[in-house]
Amino acid sequence: MRRAHLIQFVLVESMREGIAAYKVNHLVRCYRRVVEMIRTNRDRLVMVSVQGAVAPHVRKQAFRIDADGVPFVLPGVGGITYNVRVGDPAFGWAGDHVEPGVSTAADYDKRGDEKNRAYNILACIGNKARVISGDAKGAEGVVTGHHGGIEHVLVDFDDDAMEKLAIDDKILIRAYGQGLELLDYPEIRVFNVDPDLLDLIGLEQDGTRIRVGVAAVVPAVLMGSGIGSADVASGDYDITTTDKAEISRLGIDKLRFGDIVALQDCDNLYGRSYRQGAVSIGVVVHSDCRVAGHGPGVATIMTSAKPTIEPVIDDSANIGRYLNIGRYRK
Repeated sequence: MRRAHLIQFVLVESMREGIAAYKVNHLVRCYRRVVEMIRTNRDRLVMVSVQGAVAPHVRKQAFRIDADGVPFVLPGVGGITYNVRVGDPAFGWAGDHVEPGVSTAADYDKRGDEKNRAYNILACIGNKARVISGDAKGAEGVVTGHHGGIEHVLVDFDDDAMEKLAIDDKILIRAYGQGLELLDYPEIRVFNVDPDLLDLIGLEQDGTRIRVGVAAVVPAVLMGSGIGSADVASGDYDITTTDKAEISRLGIDKLRFGDIVALQDCDNLYGRSYRQGAVSIGVVVHSDCRVAGHGPGVATIMTSAKPTIEPVIDDSANIGRYLNIGRYRK
């Protein structure tokens, strides 16, 4: 009865104050989260510093070839992307693999070395970032994802900081989240997410399962580039978008940067693979792509090889709303 009374109170007060429906739904989830007390080991996690710098755009060749065999020349990964932010559509840009906000790397000339690997593995979505050099020194931001292949950590800053930032400006991140566990759900593994963000997402217990609000459910057949990777502690993998009709039918073409999505029958425990009944939860980190086998990138934050995660459609499930960043920044 305690939970029911609390939820009823939230609904009544929210309607009285004229709060938007998506905010009401999120408040309900958060209150449920508080009452149900999903236990974690957050008090045992280790917080460390990792440092990167604003990475430049890089390009191996002038042209790339799209899924229909047509060459194209478009902006892509790297740099400071001024007009594409968390909360914007992940589709429709005159770009390819566009990264919202600021792209960073520990060493962009040696992307595969140990220093950059550690930077990508330890920085978690929702972590606090701070500029420590250049005209934007002191500005604070939030990690919004990591992009595999190019090995970038993506960071959101406010407009003023974005205007002052320059290539090579140094970014210090308080890396915190790897090793996070749901103590009563050992079959569910958590990766790449700050525990404060996990609290804001508002997981709900439902017997032996947990329920997670997601903007979309993506079938395993659509997962492409990045599948087969040996681990999910960094990088992402793409929702393939060559079949436009199917993407539209499923509503995937409405996804936004920062949306939380469920990957159906996708086991990410020890790499990215197919397993019937498995469910993985991730965050959309980069835009749609024109190359075959590619599309919006999803960075994993939670996975289970068994059907112990129940995705629930919630149009407001976006880290921008929860963290007050990107297009949701006030």
